[in-house]
Amino acid sequence: MITAIVAIFVIAYAAIALEHPIKINKSASALVGAGLLWTVYAILTGDHALVGRQLNESISSTAQIVFFLIGAMTIVEVIDAHNGFEVITSLIRTRKQVTLMWLVAFVTFFLSAILDNLTTTIVMISLMKKLLDSQSDRLFFAAMIVIAANAGGAWSVIGDVTTTMLWIGGQITPLAIIEGVFLASLVNLVVPMLVMSFRLRGRKIVSSREQADEGPRTGLFERNLIFYLGLAILLMVPVFKTVTHLPPFMGMLFGLGILWLVGELVHRSKEDEEKQRLTLAHALTRIDMSSIVFFIGILLAVATLEHAHVLEMLAKWLDATVGRQDVIVVLLGLVSAIVDNVPLVAASMGMYSVAQYPPDSFLWEFMAYCAGTGGSILIIGSAAGVAAMGLEKINFIWYVKRISGLALLGYLAGVAAYIVQYKLLH
Repeated sequence: MITAIVAIFVIAYAAIALEHPIKINKSASALVGAGLLWTVYAILTGDHALVGRQLNESISSTAQIVFFLIGAMTIVEVIDAHNGFEVITSLIRTRKQVTLMWLVAFVTFFLSAILDNLTTTIVMISLMKKLLDSQSDRLFFAAMIVIAANAGGAWSVIGDVTTTMLWIGGQITPLAIIEGVFLASLVNLVVPMLVMSFRLRGRKIVSSREQADEGPRTGLFERNLIFYLGLAILLMVPVFKTVTHLPPFMGMLFGLGILWLVGELVHRSKEDEEKQRLTLAHALTRIDMSSIVFFIGILLAVATLEHAHVLEMLAKWLDATVGRQDVIVVLLGLVSAIVDNVPLVAASMGMYSVAQYPPDSFLWEFMAYCAGTGGSILIIGSAAGVAAMGLEKINFIWYVKRISGLALLGYLAGVAAYIVQYKLLH
């Protein structure tokens, strides 16, 4: 049974990693893999009552993550529909590329911790198209945005899907992950930025001639209200969990309801056609459901490995072969540059129990950093990188030649920073 399960998972994983060459959406591969794995597991186990209970447990944990993501993505879409991100972009005023890059990098770094790295990447690259005319300049900016977004998402429980998974799974807590990983993530960003600053010395900004039709504009009051309320809701989710001890998705759905109610009240006097694009119902149609389906498939697929004790055996093999926990996590981070970090973290959560490694221990915090930032080393290693690749038509080889070395340097510098900080404070 174990051989069959591992073989199916490896084939499905390969199909996910090779999504672009084989031209099959990774969501389809994840769903087929999950379906086959549970089918084989149920037939070969024979204990239908046991399999049913295990599937119910897996669905419960998966649903919590999915509900959370749907709520967060919808809030971001509502903010964007009200031109809310102009609150940030309107503050950027400079003529030097180096200054602009530092501004953009730090805005991305902190914004991705509040929203998420994928959404922040899309927003900031769209901004660059309005500020920079030269695509060759925009390529470097897009690459730095990817590094900044992944670094920013690693130190926040709502900044990356993997940290959200670790938070919901009870492996990390909001304040502890900030204290533990913020410095390493900052180093991960600053080191590549210092090198890039030398490359861009003396370059001036060539303003973009793009005058795209951005559609109807919302009023200043509406824009600011939705922007600040949306951000406040996202920031209050960890507080909600701490106070009520309810799962994070409940706080996110509660906040989504508040934002929906406020939106209905603010736009109640408008004609249906005018307010349709501003409603939360419309925002629900714009979220990336393909990504949501992918998370469902991959999390259910990994769950079969956990229930079949494959992950437990893998953990024991790694401990016996590699031995050092820090080296194992660093290697997992490097692997996340090639394959998606969501199944990697999901597998790691099944490999190591919370009973053995309590919340906010070295393993979980270090894994949040390595899995979150390791994907920057290759353009295909993270959702933010794939989004940037599509938006700016970034060539894989161009990224490897000009950016991968910088991203690897930042990754290793952050690794060193985390280990030094951990040893000093523990």
